[in-house]
Amino acid sequence: MTLDNDHTADPSTTSQSSSTWDLQGKRILVTGGSRGIGRGIVLAAARAGAQVITCYRQPGDAVTTLEAELAATGGKHLVLRADATQASDIEEIADACEARFGGLDAVVNNAGTYVPTPYADLDAAQWAATVDGNLTAAHLVIHRSLDLLAPGSSIVNIGSTVAFIGIDGGVHYTAVKAALVGMTRSLARELGPRGIRVNTLSPGRIDTEAMDDLPPQVAAFQRKMFSSFTALGRLGRVEEIAGSVLFLLSDHSTYITGQNIHVDGCV
Repeated sequence: MTLDNDHTADPSTTSQSSSTWDLQGKRILVTGGSRGIGRGIVLAAARAGAQVITCYRQPGDAVTTLEAELAATGGKHLVLRADATQASDIEEIADACEARFGGLDAVVNNAGTYVPTPYADLDAAQWAATVDGNLTAAHLVIHRSLDLLAPGSSIVNIGSTVAFIGIDGGVHYTAVKAALVGMTRSLARELGPRGIRVNTLSPGRIDTEAMDDLPPQVAAFQRKMFSSFTALGRLGRVEEIAGSVLFLLSDHSTYITGQNIHVDGCV
């Protein structure tokens, strides 16, 4: 794992787009924060006053631009290169959280992996990779973070509505996201006496940059098709997921735990 420079900026430059939720001074770890939903959560939390640590697996433009945007917010933030499926990397992340921030107030398990595959073609290696990337990674992060989380802390696991509606070519992904909901429920009961809340937030289809990476005709078709599945007739926006996560991290949700909250436009 490599550690990039921390980012400190004048608080007067902080964006007000996340001012609905006051996370001033909260110390938050978000896994998989360089793209998509994770990136939205990282930036929204930073703009709401939190100190954020996030990680990514592969360097590239997404990491560079994330660092630049974090540098434009108030507070101190860390961007680490790490693989959330590797216990040694998680150990280094936790050490960095303790060294820089003295602990954590929240953990968001966003890192995950999914390669659509028909069930008949699903091999053992791909099944194991999906379990590791979406379930074991969350377990490793939470387990190592326990000593860093004080009473009043919040853990949010990013799930998916596919756990309840299913998806062609996604038996492996559906299975691990359903397991994440069960893990959340049991953790909420076990950690509740310690004052730690644990919830799952399950997005529906969200319009991220991954959609823009598709050929234009394919992207247009998918946007139209997935929009038709929702009561609102559109895809979700990254900021809508980020706002819901920030609510669960904030002091406005102190009696919510063990829940799986769908943010999917009613599919």
